[in-house]
Amino acid sequence: MARGRIRARIRRSHLYTFACLRPSTVEGDEPHPIQGPGYSRRVHCNASHMHKKQPLKYSSNYISTTRYNVITFLPKAFFEQFRRVANIYFLVAAICSLFEFSPFSPTSMIAPLAFVLGVSMAKEAVEDWRRFIQDLKVNARKVSVHKGGGVFGRKQWRKIRVGDVVKVEKDKFFPADLLLLSSGYEDGLCYVETMNLDGETNLKVKRSLEVTLPLDSDESFKDFAGVIRCEDPNPSLYTFVGNLEYDRQIYPLDPSQILLRDSKLRNTAYIYGVVVFAGQDSKVMQNSTKSPSKRSSVEKKMDRIIYVLLATLLAVSIISSMGFFIQTKYQMPDWWYLEPQSPQSCYDPAQAATSGFCHFVTALMLYGYLIPISLYVSIEVVKFLQAIFINQDINMYDEESGTPAQARTSNLNEELGQVDTILSDKTGTLTCNQMDFLKCSIAGTAFGVRSSEVEIAAAKQMAIDPAEQESVASSRLGASEIGLERVVTLADEQGPKPSIKGFSFEDSRLMGGNWMRESNADMILLFLRILAVCHAAIPEVNEETGDITYEAESPDEIAFLVAAREFGFEFVRRTQSSVFVRERYPSSGNPVEREYKILNLLDFTSKRKRMSVIVRDEHGQIMLMCKGADSIIFERLAKNGRTYEESTTRHLNEYGEAGLRTLALAYKPLDDAEYTAWNNEFVKAKTSIGVNREAMLEKVSDVMERELILVGATAVEDKLQKGVPQCIDKLAQAGLKIWVLTGDKMETAINIGFACSLLRQGMKQICISAMNSDANPDVKKAVKEDISMQITNASQMIKLEKDPHAAFALIIDGKSLTYALEDDMKHQFLRLAVDCASVICCRVSPKQKALVTRLVKEGTGKTTLAIGDGANDVGMIQEADIGVGISGVEGMQAVMASDFAIAQFRFLERLLVVHGHWCYKRITNMICYFFYKNIAFGLTFFYFEAVTGFSGQSIYDDWDMILFNVFVTSIPGHLARRV
Repeated sequence: MARGRIRARIRRSHLYTFACLRPSTVEGDEPHPIQGPGYSRRVHCNASHMHKKQPLKYSSNYISTTRYNVITFLPKAFFEQFRRVANIYFLVAAICSLFEFSPFSPTSMIAPLAFVLGVSMAKEAVEDWRRFIQDLKVNARKVSVHKGGGVFGRKQWRKIRVGDVVKVEKDKFFPADLLLLSSGYEDGLCYVETMNLDGETNLKVKRSLEVTLPLDSDESFKDFAGVIRCEDPNPSLYTFVGNLEYDRQIYPLDPSQILLRDSKLRNTAYIYGVVVFAGQDSKVMQNSTKSPSKRSSVEKKMDRIIYVLLATLLAVSIISSMGFFIQTKYQMPDWWYLEPQSPQSCYDPAQAATSGFCHFVTALMLYGYLIPISLYVSIEVVKFLQAIFINQDINMYDEESGTPAQARTSNLNEELGQVDTILSDKTGTLTCNQMDFLKCSIAGTAFGVRSSEVEIAAAKQMAIDPAEQESVASSRLGASEIGLERVVTLADEQGPKPSIKGFSFEDSRLMGGNWMRESNADMILLFLRILAVCHAAIPEVNEETGDITYEAESPDEIAFLVAAREFGFEFVRRTQSSVFVRERYPSSGNPVEREYKILNLLDFTSKRKRMSVIVRDEHGQIMLMCKGADSIIFERLAKNGRTYEESTTRHLNEYGEAGLRTLALAYKPLDDAEYTAWNNEFVKAKTSIGVNREAMLEKVSDVMERELILVGATAVEDKLQKGVPQCIDKLAQAGLKIWVLTGDKMETAINIGFACSLLRQGMKQICISAMNSDANPDVKKAVKEDISMQITNASQMIKLEKDPHAAFALIIDGKSLTYALEDDMKHQFLRLAVDCASVICCRVSPKQKALVTRLVKEGTGKTTLAIGDGANDVGMIQEADIGVGISGVEGMQAVMASDFAIAQFRFLERLLVVHGHWCYKRITNMICYFFYKNIAFGLTFFYFEAVTGFSGQSIYDDWDMILFNVFVTSIPGHLARRV
């Protein structure tokens, strides 16, 4: 395969040391103990025919997300319809109409019921048909599958079986859960985008076993055979236990070799893999739980009204039948002229009790217009049309992404007009999840004069003029230099927006090579080189335009590389062990391409909160470059490396208050002897086998990442979505309470709150934070008591507030929330939160989001709406009464779990106010109309019968009158009467 051999191969074994690199599998490696319950799966590689019969007959790759199929549609749909009390009544009435004592013909009772059930079931069928069409499209996708003899052919996804060897090409989705055998890179590495699984846009790195690396062409699979023994299907996305029996050896498998269905291959020409889990057994399908059945409060209220009407109907029928019983037994013998020509039990004085029962059934049917069967038709029609209006609303169409609003279910439309509390995610929902390099601090000097959107929006909301804003900023900073940067002027607001994605920096001191004129030009040079070299990104060159774009595990890294390019240090390519940077200097006309040899790369993890790269430049100098969280970097600085610590700390605090994401940059020069001694220890730890390998690597790496010299700090901005402050402001004016659940730190969340109009000038803030705690139970008890005391004091402060117009905002961090959500404190916390106009929860986990949503929903008993854009918001969306998913860049997990989908947060206002209020008002008006009309109509006829003794059978003997009654109590009849 020429394409497989003529390509730029990157041997990343020198780079990834923590998450991705593991020691070579040798004969001494111990396989996993695969035995016992839960570990019974056996997969014969390249022999899918062995999985067509028991006991190895596994699930096919066909998937279905529909609620019904051809066989189950009728029983399931009927079950759903007859959960409604009114439908059960009309079914009983239709059955009774088959008997001779019925006042109606069977047609007149069965036809309206069949019409109502038909309309409701047709709506269910249409919605399920759409899901079926989506499944068809997915199942019809094609991928290359090994047919035998080293020949691959295209096959539909639904025909793939466990054991098949498949070839997936760049930018294609994996059709099933695969064991990675080899890739377009000669060391078996590939990049995977898991956006559809966990909502993360950053790329993951997977690596195959070294023993399967030679399987890098179609012909190499001609005689390939092996057996995989592994765990049974389960929903855990991040674990996998198994062994590969290949070439008379057993090799242990782990999650780094597993490619999950619905993730995408990126930055890799192709991969070969063998299917381990297919179809419903795949991990993504194991995680796809059915959405919970949600019923609107209007529907619940309508059920209560139906119960009232049924009780009234029973009372009227019982009274009427009692009267008929008395008349039949005591008066009918004297009414010789009413004697029936043929004996009938319904009119036989000798069987008065039976006659009374017959009349009771007859009365239930006669007064049946008390139960508004056409009300269900009217409401179903309104909901169905309302869903169409939402989907076709041009004012809710996002032109940038080409995404319209989508009502994924029409059962909750009217709930939108009853929302009391909105619980929202921040990143990707209130903000765009687009990182822009905005400011930086180098050698104690702040650069960047553009104000962040958070600062601009906060200044607007606080209604401070530019002069006052400068005064406030200066007092906050204590330095006129930074204070001048904080000035929000009309020119800043109305100035031209940057056309470079990821770069919003403005400062003439650094742009255009002017940095060389600064007094600390050597530190600036080092700062820019760290930006261009210290990363794990991959450049992609557009063959037509020659432009370079970057793919990285973090959007911050992309912003750093774009900034370095604009400053004159462009990262252009990466080889097996080197990074090439094209550097431009004003003194020389042509750019200079420099090579930095990558000796080691200590990757970023959530535990380390930093990454480092050890490089050797063209002059032979070895240097460690490091970037990470300021708290981590500052504690590792050398005594002579703290020259700029005070000023940099001041700048970092300012950037955090402006809602920016910050990182500190540092370096450390190394001599050859020092590096060689350390590298020997590092290689020894890297090649060790055992459970302590990661700990040994961390310990050795920590030794190197000490005695650093501080260079500066960066600040990137996650921009607000358009119209977010105005939308939140209008929703707050309408009386809706808004909670923001975010993973950001408290300072950033507070400034985002001001920018989003969630916090306003004059609003009193209540901040609840937990002191540091450890595993000591006594310390945890003290922390819990402290949080309880903070909540109690805050509640008391609100009660003692004398100003009736005073507004409070509650800000609580994740640690405090852990204790506040416990059973003995959660109601106390909820009472405090309900008394506040705004609530911001910081540093919260996905589980805490769902728990908070459940607490608000169950504790207040009012309608809640949750809105989010990522997989970490699914629990919150499903827990709320109404879930809204943002169709953004964080995958489709939130959208698939939601009841409604929109493209921008600002569309929420129109969804709630315009559509929700109209639908709620319309349906409640219909219910009230039906309720009062039917009560009055029924009591009138009951009074008429009681006075005249006339049963009204002759009036209702014709079924046309029944259909007429259905018509006049429906929407067309209502409109006709108004006309």
